[in-house]
Amino acid sequence: MTSETDDLRLAADFAPASYDDWRKLVDGVLKGAPFEKLVGTTSDGLRIEPIYRRAANTAPVTGRAATAPWQVMQRIDHPDASAANAQARHDLENGATGLTLVFAGANGAHGYGLAPTAETIEKVLDGVFLDAGIAIELEVGPQSRMAAINLAEYIKRKDIPPGACNIRFGLDPLGACAVWGSSPYSWEEIVPALTSGIKGLAALGFKGPFAPGDGRVIHDAGGSEAQELAFVLAAGVAYLRALESTGVALEVARRMIYARLAADADQFLTMAKFRALRLLWARIDQACGLEPQPVFVAADTAWRMLTRRDPYVNMLRATMATFSAGLAGANAITVLPHTLALGLPDPLARRVARNTQLVLLEESNLAKVSDPAAGSGGIETLTQQLCEAAWSLFQEIEKAGGLFAAFQQNLIQRKVAATRAARETDIARRKTVLTGASAFPNLGEAHVAVLDAQPVALESYGEAKFKFDALPPIRLAAPFERLRDKSDETLKARGARPKVFIANLGTPADFTARATFAKSFFETGGIEAVDAPAFADPATLASAFKSAGAGFVCLCSSDKVYAEQALAAAKALQAAGAKHIYLAGRPGEQEAALRDAGIGDFIFAGDDALAMLQQAWQRMEQT
Repeated sequence: MTSETDDLRLAADFAPASYDDWRKLVDGVLKGAPFEKLVGTTSDGLRIEPIYRRAANTAPVTGRAATAPWQVMQRIDHPDASAANAQARHDLENGATGLTLVFAGANGAHGYGLAPTAETIEKVLDGVFLDAGIAIELEVGPQSRMAAINLAEYIKRKDIPPGACNIRFGLDPLGACAVWGSSPYSWEEIVPALTSGIKGLAALGFKGPFAPGDGRVIHDAGGSEAQELAFVLAAGVAYLRALESTGVALEVARRMIYARLAADADQFLTMAKFRALRLLWARIDQACGLEPQPVFVAADTAWRMLTRRDPYVNMLRATMATFSAGLAGANAITVLPHTLALGLPDPLARRVARNTQLVLLEESNLAKVSDPAAGSGGIETLTQQLCEAAWSLFQEIEKAGGLFAAFQQNLIQRKVAATRAARETDIARRKTVLTGASAFPNLGEAHVAVLDAQPVALESYGEAKFKFDALPPIRLAAPFERLRDKSDETLKARGARPKVFIANLGTPADFTARATFAKSFFETGGIEAVDAPAFADPATLASAFKSAGAGFVCLCSSDKVYAEQALAAAKALQAAGAKHIYLAGRPGEQEAALRDAGIGDFIFAGDDALAMLQQAWQRMEQT
């Protein structure tokens, strides 16, 4: 047994490792390849180095106080008010410290949500003690905006002091305009309605905050981190100006505004984004001539990262997102249940969403340290880069005349569209992997239960007089999932899925890697891969293919075996009735000869898998 002193002496025997030492080792591994090969980039074009030095002269980013836990928020979105009340009471009894009341038509409703009526609020909040420290956040849209007034009237009827309530009212007309791509009113007409509502609630004694800069709008639409941050700043400043124009002092107005960001499974970028928002908002305070104060930052785990296929992986995504937002100082976190993309989550999904936060708080103690990322070279660098990129875009929005004017010029929408297109290309090529959807599919996955509920019907908001490009929410896995849906429909109608025969040539050492790749490749598109044993010669392989009953086939082996047998195998398969032949691997110099022999397409890492699978479906539907 060694003592602690011995351990320290052992460590001292090793020379300190420097960056130059590391570079020498890396250069040896690269063998002449450029170092830039190891440098990544974000959607904003920011560099991500493979290693960073410790950041010097840094201080923690001021946000949530050390040892202060974030608010554990739970979505209440069941259209049936009685069921929603049962959910709310159960969540509060089992660890939630706040409720996110999601009303139909809100940006984050995703098809469901509460009716914005006084009767609904009365039922939903029955037995919920609003003056007992419970946090409430409203998610409302233009059609459900009366929910805020109805909640205030409910509190008045119950003789609850408004100042004793912790309510974020969620009044966000700019976020709604962005998602809808239209508005019945100009910004000049929106301002008096918005500010009178906020001032009226404040006059009743509510502390707020009342209006969010909601970055989820950009994130859900496929935008980048800097675009999301710039949107939050621009919305926040627009609301500040609106309030100031109606006589509210900036010192008071800033406390009426809060921020909401999406947290996704990219740990370091999510942490850097939340930290950057703190620094950027402090700069807004300074520009207003105010001493900076931490803005309240709410977090939702990201909608766009949810998958309908293999939804249990969403639990892991949500855990990483919550971990990242919590470490980066979010004041409140709402975890989207892992089955939300499939429908209204059942009690199990809701419990998992709630417990994701409770385990990280109570067992992992994530809230015990304030800004633990301070001094980390990588995260500090990303934070500063995001600050610079977001501030530059914010200035561009301001030069355009503010956020509403930028909508009308499609300034933001064009940038988000370009980012979304690049992101979709990476997903189509499987450069960005979505486990269970674009990689590692399970065609036999079990049915996942969701609740059966009828969404609330809302009245029309009014004629869209001001129109511009919309920023609707997307899910990144949707293109691959549409192919899986077609496969399920085919199975239901015909009793079998479309199939591709995996033709393995040579020994397992020759074909295993590419056969595994090919199986995953085709099954991400819902095309069942028919496994086969090894075949030593093309004639035996062709005979086995004919017996399998699959019209399509994929050759799998090593480059050496391809050079020796691929041409003969392709001709034999074609003679056996193969309607289309794929080969796993890059064609190289043999491409012309292989195509002449009957090879139709080549599948390999980095190619457009989605396009290839869509073409496969077109061929199968034509045969």
